[in-house]
Amino acid sequence: MASKFGQNLSISVFGQSHGKAIGVEMDGVPAGEPIDMEKLQAFLDRRKPGQGAMTTRRKETDIPEFLSGVQDDVTCGFPICAVIQNSDQHSHDYSNLRTNPRPSHADYTASLRYGEARDMRGGGHFSGRLTAPICVAGGICLQMLERRGIYVGAHLQQVYNVKDEQFPLYPTKELFDEVAARKPATINPEAGAKMEQAIVEASKDLDSVGGIIECAIIGFPAGLGDPMFDGIENRLAQALFGIPAVKGLEFGNGFAGTDLRGSENNDPFILKDGKIATETNHSGGINGGISNGMPIVFRVALKPTSSIAKKQRTVNLETMEETDLIVKGRHDPCVAVRAVPVVEAVAASVVTDILLGTGKF
Repeated sequence: MASKFGQNLSISVFGQSHGKAIGVEMDGVPAGEPIDMEKLQAFLDRRKPGQGAMTTRRKETDIPEFLSGVQDDVTCGFPICAVIQNSDQHSHDYSNLRTNPRPSHADYTASLRYGEARDMRGGGHFSGRLTAPICVAGGICLQMLERRGIYVGAHLQQVYNVKDEQFPLYPTKELFDEVAARKPATINPEAGAKMEQAIVEASKDLDSVGGIIECAIIGFPAGLGDPMFDGIENRLAQALFGIPAVKGLEFGNGFAGTDLRGSENNDPFILKDGKIATETNHSGGINGGISNGMPIVFRVALKPTSSIAKKQRTVNLETMEETDLIVKGRHDPCVAVRAVPVVEAVAASVVTDILLGTGKF
C-alpha cells in the first residue's frame, strides 16, 4: 500500500479511521528546527471534526504525541514519529458496508483489492481521518518554510454553486491569516455565509455538496523544479490526489485557459523592483515544471461526500442482488470545509521536499 510520498523528505501515514491510533513518520527533517507546539495545535484544530453544522459530529482532540525525532520541541535529525489517538469511534454504524458498498466510496474497490482482510470501519485507511497526521507533517513544514520567507495559504473558492473570489495576483501572509481565521475559510465573508447555508440545506436533505479549494505559495524561489515527469506540478499532483475526495486539479488558469487565445493566456514578462516578473499569472507560477518566481497557484476539486443518509442503490456482495442502502454514521456534509488546511499541509510538505533537494534549505 503506497501510503508515503516525498524524495528528500519522506512522509508516511499509518493507521485506520477506527483503529487505536493514526500517525505519521517524517524522515529527512533537518536537525535543529524548532517546533512551536501551540502553533502546530492551532493548525490541527482548523481540521479537526465536531465544529458545528458544517462538519461531522465525531469528537476528537487531535493532539499529537511525538514518539521520536523531537527533543525539547526541537528536531534532532532522526525520523519524526507522531501518533494521534482515536477516541470517538462508532464502528457499529459501518457493519453493513462490508456487504453493501457505498456508491462512489472505496468500499467496493477495497474489497476487490484486499478481500476479507480489509478494515473498512469508518472507511479504514481510505478515510478523511487520515488527513490529521498529514496535517502534523504539513504543520511542521509550514513553520520551517515561514522561517525562510515562504508562506502557504488556501481558501474555499467554491462550495456547490456558491463562489468566493480568487486570490489576488500577489497574495500576502496577512491575507492568509485572515482567511484561516474564518469558518468557512473564505476571502469574502459573505460568500462564506452563503456556503454554510448551502451545506446546511444539503445536510437537512440527507445529502452532501462538493467544493473547490484554491491554494497559493508565496516567496518560493525561481528556478526550482524539473521538466517532464518530476516537475513541481507532478510532485504536487501525486500528493494532492492522496487527499480523500480530490477528483480534479488545475494550475493557474487551468481549464479556463482553453477558452482563451495564446495572446490572452500568455503572461508577459515585466521588470518589477529590478527583477523579472510577469504581468499576469495565468501559468500559476510554473513553466516547464520549474518555478518562475511568481506565486504558485493551484486549485483542487473535491467531490460531494459519498456517505449520505439519502436512500441509494447498491449491490449486496454476498447475495449478488441489488438492494437499497441508507448510510448511517457521522459524516461531513462537505469535506472541502475541513480540507482547506489539509491542502495547505500537503503543499507545504511538497515544496519543503523540493527545497531540501537543492541543498540550500
